[in-house]
Amino acid sequence: MNVIRARLRQGNRTMAWPDGPARLPPRFRGRPILQPSLCPQGCRLCADACPTAAISVAPLRLDLGRCLFCPSCAAACPTGAVRLSNDFRLAVSTRDDLVYDGEGQGSAAGDTPATFPVGALPDEAHLARALPAATRRLFGRSLKLRQVSAGGCNGCEADLNVTGIVVFDLSRFGVQFVASPRHADGIVVTGPVTANMRQALLDTWEAIPSPRLVIAVGACALSGGPFMGSPVCNDGLPPELPVDLFVPGCPPHPLTFLDGILRMLGRL
Repeated sequence: MNVIRARLRQGNRTMAWPDGPARLPPRFRGRPILQPSLCPQGCRLCADACPTAAISVAPLRLDLGRCLFCPSCAAACPTGAVRLSNDFRLAVSTRDDLVYDGEGQGSAAGDTPATFPVGALPDEAHLARALPAATRRLFGRSLKLRQVSAGGCNGCEADLNVTGIVVFDLSRFGVQFVASPRHADGIVVTGPVTANMRQALLDTWEAIPSPRLVIAVGACALSGGPFMGSPVCNDGLPPELPVDLFVPGCPPHPLTFLDGILRMLGRL
């Protein structure tokens, strides 16, 4: 009875997003904001501070596929040319869309740090695009995914787990993680794809009936992340896997994953 009373007091715990505002903690670090006009000529402080070479200068450019969303670049920049916003919308459809230079950021570039409005998306940010209509009709409103941890640290895996709790409630969108690739419509891959996991990942992919999807989640799956260049890692997904959705982050916030999935399904 005490459990029932507690649930009645708590009421509806599911987040209203996407029909309402997203609740994010004040310390959340999302899409970086670049202002090349503030970047002093010859300054390399931000690039030198980045642990994964995600940011480069002349011109100022950022690769979200490598970015760990740590504040090192923003802390090193003396002019505020690089800072982090609270925009969680990061998932894209192609690897090239993860690289941007800050041009065309519109009104967002003038906002003060930590107050970047979620509604003001930089114009040049190419968010995930919907799958072809025929593919979406085939999957309908039910998408089953098999998760493969290809040598990850369990950070991304933990946040994927969180999408199933009552706050985010992934299943309300008809999306579920399943135990067998035979029951899946696609795979969600995390980790840098270690040498010991590469073949297991490819075998899982082959076991999924066609047509099938590939979703790469986290900096490790996109580029190797902090393990980039390791002789026992593949620096991300092998070229044999045709990725349909790239979800950057270290780890990506559950809303970043949900946003990408819903955009891919044409539901945002």
